[in-house]
Amino acid sequence: MYQALYRKWRPRTFDDVVGQSHITDTLKRQVAAGRLSHAYLFTGTRGTGKTTCAKILSRAVNCEHPVDGNPCNACPACLGIESGSILDVLELDAASNNGVDQVRALRDEAVYTPAAVKKRVYIVDEVHMLSTAAFNALLKILEEPPAHLMFILATTELHKVPATIKSRCQQFAFKRILPGDIALRLSYVAQQEGLALTEAGAALLARLADGGMRDALSLLDQCAGPAGSIGEQEVLDALGLAGNLETARLMEQIGAGETAAALETLSRLYGAGKEVGSLLGELSALARDLLIRRTAPQGGAALLTGGYDETTLRKLSNAFQTQRLAQMLGLLQGAIADLSRSSNRRTDAELCLIRLCDPTLDESAAGLNARLSRVEALLAGGIPTACAVPDPPLPRRAAPQTAPAAEPAAGGDPADRPPWEEERAPRPEAPGAAGREPQAAPQTARSVRAPTAVPASSAPVCGDLWPGLVAALRGKVPMGEYTFLNNPSLVQGRLDGSQLVLWVESDFVKSMVGKPAILETVSNAASAMTGGGIRCIVSVGKPPQAAPEAPVSPPAEHDRLDDLLAFEAQFDNIIIKE
Repeated sequence: MYQALYRKWRPRTFDDVVGQSHITDTLKRQVAAGRLSHAYLFTGTRGTGKTTCAKILSRAVNCEHPVDGNPCNACPACLGIESGSILDVLELDAASNNGVDQVRALRDEAVYTPAAVKKRVYIVDEVHMLSTAAFNALLKILEEPPAHLMFILATTELHKVPATIKSRCQQFAFKRILPGDIALRLSYVAQQEGLALTEAGAALLARLADGGMRDALSLLDQCAGPAGSIGEQEVLDALGLAGNLETARLMEQIGAGETAAALETLSRLYGAGKEVGSLLGELSALARDLLIRRTAPQGGAALLTGGYDETTLRKLSNAFQTQRLAQMLGLLQGAIADLSRSSNRRTDAELCLIRLCDPTLDESAAGLNARLSRVEALLAGGIPTACAVPDPPLPRRAAPQTAPAAEPAAGGDPADRPPWEEERAPRPEAPGAAGREPQAAPQTARSVRAPTAVPASSAPVCGDLWPGLVAALRGKVPMGEYTFLNNPSLVQGRLDGSQLVLWVESDFVKSMVGKPAILETVSNAASAMTGGGIRCIVSVGKPPQAAPEAPVSPPAEHDRLDDLLAFEAQFDNIIIKE
């Protein structure tokens, strides 16, 4: 009769237990020295060796010829305990024997001395399932047991065990087994069983086992075929998984917002027999790796699953922001949790993919935070090109007519002059302006059209040059101060002749941006952009409103209000699209 691999290859001595040397060494020393406790509590996740070590310990304390703390597994006591013929060693399942009556019967029976071995041992598995009354009934005998009695309690949920029980036991915490140790054990078992397990296949099975040796052996048993090698692709096909290459390609499509391509990939994998829950789980594991790599690029390397190479992780990591990855991970975890209650798992998986590809469909706080972070990242590098107010179609004015002799004295057409030339050029009504020769205006490439001429006392740099000036300051000033300069609700720039006034919202903001080094950097950048010497000062309050004056530009020109309205409409459109 065929026996499952995890039962056939269950360790029989402490030395055979993999990955729990911190526990097995201690138990071996206690058995060899005879310094045994009357109660042990084994805790840890599934498949890490709790029940196995409990059975080995029950044989070791009753073995007639122990070998360095290990049972010999050859004497009548070891053989009888292993076969179950000796009733002095009992293994109980607390899930089905959790009532107070069962525990009372156990307590009444435990006072009798063993008939065939030295110690009567009770192994209580999943002890956290006992009721409160059952725990209370167990408490007294656990506190003052007879010399011949030993309890070994095992649980996967330590927080459900009362503190009064834990305080009367020696507690041992079983840790998850490392993937490398699991892979070595799988290779050994496969060699003994005549299975052609490749190194890549063993590594993949070890990662899928999630730290449990029993799960790893069960997966190997599932993938074992009549002939042929067991490689990575064979494991993926047998377990219905998509594979790292397909998962990485699907993540690239999500990052690019290619909803149709992502749905086609899901349909192809679904048609090939892949399970949608496993596919979402692989996407979740990849998103977790990318999130850990972005938040802890140095120390987080040991936390990665190890299923993807550095080139793939770097490429995918650059395509997502931290907030976006957190939002995606939340969506995937929620979808995976809901699949067990779904009436149509494929539809739920497709809906999850659509939301991942289009963040605007996620109206949760995490989704809005991800979209806001992207907009902030775009603004941190200056106004996006799509936000720039487009130049008006040329020509906008009527055909040129014969101008009076004094017309050139105004310094040329206001629409053809850069804003810094408007500040230094003589005004049309200034005395002595007549008779001056017009000068050619310098040509400067700008992403935003220069606004029409306004009085110098209120000509704001932020109307045309302030966003570019702030973008030019990125990297030249510390990020803390740059955050304030880049926030128009806290800092606004106004050019008054050769003086740039930074109107700030409070004294605290003034203390941040009013440092001499910061002002000097801003002055140098403004001077470089305007072509003249600009001095920068800081003032607390709101910038003064411009006094109403007669328009100095032709009526056909767009004024600054129209420019700002157009800019606002286009910027809102970008935010909605993002």
